[in-house]
Amino acid sequence: MIKLTVLYGHPTDIAAFEDHYANTHLPKAAKMKGHSKLELTKFKSAPDGSKPAYYRMAEFWFSGPEAMQTTMGSPEGQATAADLANFATGGATLLVGSVGE
Repeated sequence: MIKLTVLYGHPTDIAAFEDHYANTHLPKAAKMKGHSKLELTKFKSAPDGSKPAYYRMAEFWFSGPEAMQTTMGSPEGQATAADLANFATGGATLLVGSVGE
């Protein structure tokens, strides 16, 4: 099992980010097929109560690298990835990792 994690930096305009994320980006991501699980997180604070390092996180779980490559290489995956530039003004960091290792 592998996971694609997207870490969103703090946006310059939270309301604009949230509007685009909810009404445009997530509907695009919902069209992607091939992942077995999706988790969305909005960070509240760092463990010490300070501002968290990231604003949001999305985690897509796949059965393996081939499934992830097929999904992300699909027109729906490409459209979702391309949309990041339209709203992620705080930047987006993408990471791929093995689950349970």
